[in-house]
Amino acid sequence: MRDAIASHVARILREEREKRGLSMTVLAQRAGLSQSMISFVEREIRNPSLETLLRIAEVFELNLGEIIRRAYKAASKSK
Repeated sequence: MRDAIASHVARILREEREKRGLSMTVLAQRAGLSQSMISFVEREIRNPSLETLLRIAEVFELNLGEIIRRAYKAASKSK
């Protein structure tokens, strides 16, 4: 279940970025992260730290808890 939630978090972050019309580079600049980190997170190569997730959520003006809730709900449906 943890892997499924992590996978859905990555998908949600990518969807939110695309919905806002942001490139990975712009998101990275606004979040104070590298473009590589954004790419690694979205492609599920690296699990983001809490700090990284908070920075990205802040750029999206989303509550981190909401992102996790959405990921948990999606993972539960795909069982």
